Amino acid sequence: MRKYTKIEENTLLEVRCNKCGRNLLVENGFLKEGCFHGENVFGYFSTRDGSKHSWDLCEECYDKLVQEFLIPVEETESNEYL
Repeated sequence: MRKYTKIEENTLLEVRCNKCGRNLLVENGFLKEGCFHGENVFGYFSTRDGSKHSWDLCEECYDKLVQEFLIPVEETESNEYL
């Protein structure tokens, strides 16, 4: 869950893990630790047509979640981190 200042400024104030509720480290509008941000807009053929969901997980909760997957996540290297 993310909180921002006024829409015009759009500065990040707070990020909380949606699973455990822990506040993640945010300094001067920048997230300073690992976080998974998920976002989806449900389309046609869904029971949630037009509904947008977004959520954040700390790394610990992310690791616990993906360990439950029957098919592992696809992991590749990236040179850009923002």
